[in-house]
This record gives sequence, structure tokens and C-alpha cells, in this order.
Amino acid sequence: MKYVLIIGAKSELGIELALLYAKNKYNLYLAGRSIDSIKNKADRIAKENNVQITLHELDITNLNSHQEFYDSLNIKPIGIIYAAGYTPKQSEALLNWKETSNTINVNYIGAISILNIAVLEFQKSQRGFIVGITSVAGLRGRGENYIYGSAKAGFMTYLNGLRNSLSKYNINVLTVIPGLIKSRKGSQYNLPEFLYVKPKILANSIFRSQQSNRSIIYSGLAWRVIMFIIKIIPDFIFKRMSI
Repeated sequence: MKYVLIIGAKSELGIELALLYAKNKYNLYLAGRSIDSIKNKADRIAKENNVQITLHELDITNLNSHQEFYDSLNIKPIGIIYAAGYTPKQSEALLNWKETSNTINVNYIGAISILNIAVLEFQKSQRGFIVGITSVAGLRGRGENYIYGSAKAGFMTYLNGLRNSLSKYNINVLTVIPGLIKSRKGSQYNLPEFLYVKPKILANSIFRSQQSNRSIIYSGLAWRVIMFIIKIIPDFIFKRMSI
């Protein structure tokens, strides 16, 4: 029986990923805080696709709970998708260390903690896959979100090193670099529609890319071009820009 673990499964992207993997006959472990809130959705997905789905309460910032959580999975997953994320307002993070700490723990430290545990299992079986959802914010530090961006940059570097380390074990690591994900709750950014990607479209892109053993994907051509331009701007110019 093939199981995939999705961490951060309550998000719209997490639900779309769960639906897609279920349709392709993967059993699922869905993990996150207050995860019972999606029980009805999970039950419906399981019934419609004739797969097993179990919900698991997980506070990714509680590092001491990670080993116990992973040990509790009777059948170890063949793949892990890390979709958890926390995006504070920069101004609030500067004034409140708890916001900064939460940003770093959810987007970076918690991810490394749980994935390190899984990697040891994957190396023994010499199979599996890891998908990490990062952000274009991690590609270059910008004044409006450098706390969040620095955590995502760290996660990207970790995934790059992990990919290099695990290739000899036949384990693929996919880094997903989305721009803005369209949410039913709306966005704090007043930007053109073409800069947003719908969770369903991104989930399909992630699934196809993971199945094809790709290494890095963006959520769209627009963000690939935008971030390429941002990365090549000389620093003496870039530091005077408000972006």
C-alpha cells in the first residue's frame, strides 16, 4: 500500500493535492494543526476514490513531537509533501518576536526537523520522494518581506542539498517555487490577476512534476521572468528600490 504524507494539508493547495493523489490511488496521511476541521472533506475524497485517508494532528513548531508523530505512522509514506507555511506582515514580525519565530519555525526549522526523520527511512528503503513548497520570496531578500523570505531561502538551500545527497538512493526531491497562490480568502496584495495561480492548477503541476522526477518548478512563466530580472539587478540599484 502506497501512502503519501501531506503536511499542511488544511490549506487549499493541500486539499487539492490530497484530491489529486487520491485519484491516482495513493493512500494519504493528512497532517496539520486542528486537522479535524477537514474531516468531512477527507472522508468524501477517500470514499469517492476508494483509498485510505487518516488525519493526524501535528504542530510543526513543536519539534519534540516530530519523532513520535513519524513513529506513529504504521505504514511509512513513500512520499512527503511539505505544504505548511506562515506568512506574517513584515511590520508585525518586526515588532513581535513571536511572529518572527513562528515564521522561521514553520517555514524552515520545522520542515527540516520532520524531513530529517523521514530521510533516514527513505535511505534504508532506497525509494521515495520529497516535495517542498517554497516561495519566490526566498530568491532575493526584499525590504517588504525579508524575514519570511530568509526562511524560505533557507528551506530552498536545504532542499537543494537534500536533492544532491539523495540522488544516489533513487529518491527525488522537488522544489516548488510559487509566486502568489489565489485564495478564497483574498490577498493583501493588489496585483494583476495573471500573477496569481489557482491551487488546483498548481497542484496538477506539482503532481506531474513529481511523477516525472523533476527538480525545480515555478508556478508560472511570469514569476520565472520577474525573479530572473530581480536577481540580476545590481545591488547598488536594488537597495534603493521599494519592492
